[in-house]
Amino acid sequence: MGKIISVANQKGGVGKTTTAINMAALLAKKGKKVLLIDADPQGNATSGIGVNKDCKFSTYDVLINDVEVINTIQTGKVNNLDICPTNISLSGAEVELVGAVGREYRLKDKLDNAKDSYDFIFIDCPPSLGLITLNALTASDSVLIPVQCEYFALEGVGELLKTIDLVRRYYNRNLSIEGAVLTMYDPRTKLSNQVVQEVNKYFENKVFETIIPRNVRLSEAPSYGLPIALYDPKSKGARSYEKLVKEFLKKNKNN
Repeated sequence: MGKIISVANQKGGVGKTTTAINMAALLAKKGKKVLLIDADPQGNATSGIGVNKDCKFSTYDVLINDVEVINTIQTGKVNNLDICPTNISLSGAEVELVGAVGREYRLKDKLDNAKDSYDFIFIDCPPSLGLITLNALTASDSVLIPVQCEYFALEGVGELLKTIDLVRRYYNRNLSIEGAVLTMYDPRTKLSNQVVQEVNKYFENKVFETIIPRNVRLSEAPSYGLPIALYDPKSKGARSYEKLVKEFLKKNKNN
């Protein structure tokens, strides 16, 4: 039975999609069967692994039109990695879900039917705490929180943690925090080092030891529709995500 992990932070530009794509791809390269759910209307996870957003069925159809996840599956350039793609149509789902029956459980119901086929399922959440993110958290076993090493890094994380508590109380009592991942680290700046200290204080033992640096190759890879492990496996960014995945697997030995 696959473990379902939401990659979430309501702040945009924190490395959320980059983390979802590259962890999913590296786990797949290690022989794990992985599904990536693109739940962000921008569709960056979809294009970031080289899949066309213009698809017959997408995450929108899973949430709104009762389509099974298996019927949305697309494959990119990484063996063992499937994606449930999305496109701009998902932006309308927030409004359409408001009056829907069982609106918080739409994604959970569909993933319950799919999770036996995968070792890990990653959900790339939108940068907001609306009904799509609520669906993702309700469906998930844990939440991975990317936190960028910049000013205001912890701004809004408190709101995300409150939402996680709310989900635990009303929808998914087993939801846990997989951990915080520090991203966009620049060792030359005093600020980056201060943020590392602050995040470690804030999350205590829930911070991954591996820190993802600022890296040009990481930024370039999505424009070629490739995860960093295929685009430039020797880059600093690729080596960092490799270390992060090793650390993640150590924590998830039973999956």
